[in-house]
Amino acid sequence: MTRAAALVLLVVLTLAGTPVAAEHEVYYRYVVLGFVKDTKGHAMSGRELELIRDKTGFAYLGATDAQGFFLIIARLGDESAGEDLTLKVGPAATRLRASFDPANHRDDRGTRVDLEGAKFVERSALFRSTLVDAVGAAQR
Repeated sequence: MTRAAALVLLVVLTLAGTPVAAEHEVYYRYVVLGFVKDTKGHAMSGRELELIRDKTGFAYLGATDAQGFFLIIARLGDESAGEDLTLKVGPAATRLRASFDPANHRDDRGTRVDLEGAKFVERSALFRSTLVDAVGAAQR
């Protein structure tokens, strides 16, 4: 191998090993999850959901599973703290605010919102435990 080829290979390998900011990092995502149930408390499967960033109009789509559970991951960076979002399930809609600490790049960001009949109920305190349950179920 020539000296020039070795130098090019060294540069390529060095650049390939340089870390880049990946969108799967916690500070690039905001998770909205929850359950959709009818007025009697029965899970509603196959319901389509839409999470809309009010600022941009960009929408993230999701659907409920057999237990009525849904999980939508939006791309929101640190600068999006406090941004308004709209969650739609069919004709029903509610407004949310992306609440998180932009300095915290360790904990998952998001909220839990349940639709019970025609009423949306935000349960932010249950977000982390619901996410852990969902991730654990997905890994089984």
